[in-house]
Amino acid sequence: MDNVGIMVEDLDAVIAFFVELGMELEGKAVVEGPWAASLVGLDDQRVDVAMLRIPGGPGRIELAKYHEPKAIRGVPDDAPVNTLGIRRIMFAVDDIDDAITRLVAHGAQLIGEVVQYEDSYRLCYLRGPEGIVVAMAEELG
Repeated sequence: MDNVGIMVEDLDAVIAFFVELGMELEGKAVVEGPWAASLVGLDDQRVDVAMLRIPGGPGRIELAKYHEPKAIRGVPDDAPVNTLGIRRIMFAVDDIDDAITRLVAHGAQLIGEVVQYEDSYRLCYLRGPEGIVVAMAEELG
């Protein structure tokens, strides 16, 4: 897998959220023109794109803010985690409590509780900017 795409309205806020989670911004660009519109099946498009990567890892997230055509809202920001479609991305963290504190400063809200799975993990779900759901796992031991 190369990347996961997420459409957003506030590109800078979502970049800051994922950077706080430990991702690195690779770059930003404007994507437009006939080749891009043909690729995604739109008549015309102008999109701000930011690519973030996991340090030392293969995974990336592509954030896109559509200017033309305007983005279509299909799922409410507070959709529950059992809503159809991609609902969350999970990150491994060293200290889940510290990560929660840092992400709350960027507007994140804990969805349920921090729970412990056997003697293996502490886990939680957070809702970040624009309703983006991330899960975090702290390996124990």
